[in-house]
Amino acid sequence: MILLGVAPCTAMVFVWSQMVKGDPNYTLVQVSVNDLIMVFAFAPIAALLLGVTDFAVPWQTLLLSTLLYVVLPLAAGALTRTLWLRAGGAQRLARGVAALKPASVIGLIAAVVLLFGFQAGTLLEQPLVIALIAVPLVLQSYGIFAIWYAAAWRLKLLHNIAAPACMIGTSNFFELAVAVAISLFGLRSRAALATVVGVQVAVPVRLSLVALANRTRHGLPA
Repeated sequence: MILLGVAPCTAMVFVWSQMVKGDPNYTLVQVSVNDLIMVFAFAPIAALLLGVTDFAVPWQTLLLSTLLYVVLPLAAGALTRTLWLRAGGAQRLARGVAALKPASVIGLIAAVVLLFGFQAGTLLEQPLVIALIAVPLVLQSYGIFAIWYAAAWRLKLLHNIAAPACMIGTSNFFELAVAVAISLFGLRSRAALATVVGVQVAVPVRLSLVALANRTRHGLPA
């Protein structure tokens, strides 16, 4: 649960922002800030909170996970973008992104299916564990959204800024949490199960928050 909470969301925020008609430039800046936070602060914050729980913190694993799952993908994406722009401009970049999307979706689905397969015994024997994992995640998502949305109304922010800001604040980088949980505790661990359940809970919860933000659009300046 700690690993889920300390990983701010990046890629999926663009999807939620588009669905609430958010300002793309604002969203890009926020995602960039989240990336920087994860590069420099994910390992120290995770280590601090895990240390509070008396868990022996493997600094090497946390730092290696940050390097493998945050720094290297960022570097690879920046390099690929630069090469595609030089090779054919914006059109080549658009074609490349479109070609990669199916593979990324298939990879994510395959990872989730495999993880649930390895956790099948726990899912069938102890369904209460799933509920115990889901409840705090749901409370966290709605609670953070409520706080930020109330603040946005108080400050009278534009809807295309307030809505994506709230979605960013309540979202998590579940892919990173899954990868680190597997690295620290193993593929069959309950920690890995908790992060996978987080992925399944996140999508319907975020969609409900998108619907709420869109229905209350009239309450904020356009």
